Amino acid sequence: MSKKQQALQLHRSTVVPASTQKFTLDQWYNNNQKGFQKYHTQCQLVENLIAESERICEATLEITKTNKIATDRELEEKLADVKFVRGELLTLRKNIVLEIDALKVYKTRLTDALVALNENAAEICEKCLELREHRLGIDLTVDEVEKELRKELSLITGANKIFSQALENTNEQIRILKSLLYYLDGDLANKDRCIQLDEKNLKLKETGLNLNIYHGKVPLDISTITEQEWNLHTNEVVMSAMNQLKSTKLLRSYIDDILKEIINDLNKQKDATNDAFNCRIKETKNIKASLEEQHAEVIKRVNAMNQNITRLEKNIAEKEGFLALAHTRLGNRCHRPNLELTRDQVEKQLVMEVTNLQETVAKLQNTLYEAHNTLRNLLKVQIQLEEDINVKVNTLKIDEVECMSLRQKISYHAY
Repeated sequence: MSKKQQALQLHRSTVVPASTQKFTLDQWYNNNQKGFQKYHTQCQLVENLIAESERICEATLEITKTNKIATDRELEEKLADVKFVRGELLTLRKNIVLEIDALKVYKTRLTDALVALNENAAEICEKCLELREHRLGIDLTVDEVEKELRKELSLITGANKIFSQALENTNEQIRILKSLLYYLDGDLANKDRCIQLDEKNLKLKETGLNLNIYHGKVPLDISTITEQEWNLHTNEVVMSAMNQLKSTKLLRSYIDDILKEIINDLNKQKDATNDAFNCRIKETKNIKASLEEQHAEVIKRVNAMNQNITRLEKNIAEKEGFLALAHTRLGNRCHRPNLELTRDQVEKQLVMEVTNLQETVAKLQNTLYEAHNTLRNLLKVQIQLEEDINVKVNTLKIDEVECMSLRQKISYHAY
């Protein structure tokens, strides 16, 4: 076959369709009947489905509305619960802040009390004890003043320990409250965020434009804390805060009590020490006055004895003149000649006069010797009295001037 004939045959096969299968008239009727039945069946199914859909839509709409109302109610109840707890936590936070401020005031009170004890009272008591070590002689005694000073210093040392321990407890309680406050602030921030989210959820409507359907694989219900655990945690937080507030109030009450009691004890002891000082000063002044009176009397006696010695020496000098006169007369009469050298009455008188004068001079000299001894003793007594008076003056200077001046600076108060 030539190429021309092949092309003509291909053209004919393309233009003229191939013969198709033929159906009978019955097949045609049967096919139409089946189509009508299928149509009626589908219409019935559609009507049933529409009716069922309407019923389901109405039922699900009611369930959906009921669920939303229930959800809204649960949200409102949860919001109320969280806001109530938040209110309690805010009240606790306010009370904690007030207690921290109060504890800071008590800390200042204890610090001031310690400064007053260590830098004022204790130093003054130690200084007084040191000054009184410079008393002289017999006045360097362990008297009531020293006992009361040491007792006061012992009270100050005990008070210092108690106040220092209370200050440590106060610092620790402030630290605990600040830690609790930090924890409460975090919990309150969580509560605020929860309230913010649930209030936002409560305002959302199903007709909102910013709603999204989640298509992720992770489940939305990721909560792992049960309500019982939440309530238990909340109660623990509240109870912990209340217990710490109670402990703080007890601590402040304890500080008030120790400040009041110890300061009262210190003031009583200060008065007792001052009374001991005053009694000792009065006693020393009385002794000093007595010594000064004795000193004045000794001075009078010394003056009188000096006058007496002068008088005795004058008398001895006079008697020695008379003795010299009698000796001279006897000597002159020794030159009488021959029988004139008789032991006459004149000679007897002169001899008796000499004897009497010698005895008188000897007696006066003995008396003068005793007078000098007595004067020396009086002068020793005078010197001793002056030393004793100087000791008392030194003691009064220490006790009345130096110590009591220092003690006027002591001030015990509860701050």
